[in-house]
Amino acid sequence: MHSFSAHAAPTMSAPEVAAVVLAGFSSTLIVAVGLIALLRRQSRSHTLVVLALAALLARSGVAILTIGGVIPFASHHAIEHALDFVMVALVIAAVYYARSIEQAAPAGDR
Repeated sequence: MHSFSAHAAPTMSAPEVAAVVLAGFSSTLIVAVGLIALLRRQSRSHTLVVLALAALLARSGVAILTIGGVIPFASHHAIEHALDFVMVALVIAAVYYARSIEQAAPAGDR
């Protein structure tokens, strides 16, 4: 009896590998832009956003490490979902912090 999997086979085609590599480069660029904004603003909410963007970059890293055989194919999906959770939690925390704590504090205390 065959088991059905909704995921791609562990081997990937060249276009799929190229897409993962492009996502990694794009995520790196986005994190760099976030870091520049963090250096300019130096606030906790910006720090949380940069960490969320780093989780996005980490997803690409997980994909690349899975293609390279470092992370087992069977566990990459769970790791990526955990990173999704971390990313969403960090964005929610950043919005909450920016709306509730930073607005209540004087401009010099942010």
